[in-house]
Amino acid sequence: MTARLKKLRSQAFWELQPEPSSFAPSNKWSNKDMDPVPMHQRSWTMWDYTSYWLSDGFNVATWNMASSMLAVGLSWKQALPAIAIGHFIIALAVTANGTIGARLHIPFPVLNRSSFGYWLSYFSVISRCVLAMFWFGVQCVTGGQLTGISQYYNYMMCYFFYWLIQLPFLLISPHKIRYLFIAKAVLAPVTGLSMMTWAFVKTGGGPIFEQKATISGSALSWAMLSAMNSAIGNYATLSVNIPDFTRYARSPRDQYIQVLIIPVIFTFFAFMGIAVTSAGNVIYGEILWNPLTLIDHWDNRAAAFFASFVFCLATIGTNVSANSISAANDFTALLPKAGRLWLNIKRGQILCALIGGWVVCPWEILGSAIGFLNFMGGYTVFLGPICSIMIVDYWLVHKGNIDIPALYDPKGRYRYVGGVNWRALLALCVSVPPNLPGLIHSINPKIDFSLAGVTYFITSTLFPPRETMVDELITGDDQTSQSNDLENVTDEKHSDVKVKVTTQAA
Repeated sequence: MTARLKKLRSQAFWELQPEPSSFAPSNKWSNKDMDPVPMHQRSWTMWDYTSYWLSDGFNVATWNMASSMLAVGLSWKQALPAIAIGHFIIALAVTANGTIGARLHIPFPVLNRSSFGYWLSYFSVISRCVLAMFWFGVQCVTGGQLTGISQYYNYMMCYFFYWLIQLPFLLISPHKIRYLFIAKAVLAPVTGLSMMTWAFVKTGGGPIFEQKATISGSALSWAMLSAMNSAIGNYATLSVNIPDFTRYARSPRDQYIQVLIIPVIFTFFAFMGIAVTSAGNVIYGEILWNPLTLIDHWDNRAAAFFASFVFCLATIGTNVSANSISAANDFTALLPKAGRLWLNIKRGQILCALIGGWVVCPWEILGSAIGFLNFMGGYTVFLGPICSIMIVDYWLVHKGNIDIPALYDPKGRYRYVGGVNWRALLALCVSVPPNLPGLIHSINPKIDFSLAGVTYFITSTLFPPRETMVDELITGDDQTSQSNDLENVTDEKHSDVKVKVTTQAA
């Protein structure tokens, strides 16, 4: 036992074997997880992306989204259009950015270098990583039913248990996690439709459907913008890093479905939340926006267990897909080698779970409806410009012609000036300051996105980055294939050596 503890404390035990990159000049800058996805792992189809969003849409946060909007004075007829418009806007960004990942098959941290420069891209990666960890913690709070600050100590065991049971899911490889989404895509809609059917059969509606807006005039306009901004903020993180998932696409066409299914799915699930909550008000005499609290009132234990299980699975899936994998890709890019400790995607997810679950205090964010909306909408101030610059750079500036191997070289063509693309930096400086009040107040979410894109396009047109221009897409697939073949041969040699040693020992 003592020997095992000593082994665990040793640095050598935690050190991973280096996984050299196919393109990077040194494994100091990259590792295998950052390489383009090999052909045999490009397996995600249109159904996989449909199931991905079906599973992501059904969660407690989406269920509660309309509740926060109604709490600030909107009616349900005003909240649903705000949700639909917000998610349609984010769907356009997701699909445009996702197509880039589906064509190049590289992760967000690497792709970002083409527009920001090798070193400035780290700003985008760090920004997205921090926000992904915050959201990881928020989802843990939701899953652990930590709904009140006054009950903090009573719910810490429940929070810890939920945090613990999702750890095994963090060890699943990203290209295999689609099977979890397929399971959720089947179970989640069935559960949601069953709950909505129960609601209408029991009550035929409820008082929430009769509730009028409690605000008017300019206050109503700002509340609508705030609601739409919070809907955009719901998946602003994923709109930036969607290439982390679309890189596994079988074909770019397979992920085009996202532009349609995202607004439909999220609006429908938000409507479910309104309908079931309204029915609960009639039956139980109180408004229960948290579906888990509503389920606690059910007399049918089997139904309560099944519904709770599906919500638990749904929240875990959302946390893994939208947050932990995102942060893990960032950690892998930022710290491919930290001291003697190598980080890969699996270890990056564990690190995200530790920081997002405990170092951050996510339950503070859910303290009030207004605070929740400010958090969801505020950080789009930073992510909107990043997403816009990436889209404009690929589609309008470089016109899809990227030198993929050069993205891995800190001294390559995407170094720009000292590793910084000043055009992207200027676009950030122009677009972010006008929206800084959005961290406290609510403003038009289109401003920062549009300003960044227009500024970047104008500066890139007037001062084109000629050193980064190529006539066609350079994939380097042959080099990747050779690297994978060499790795397989090396693994076989190691296996043969182990067999020989074992035979000699016998």
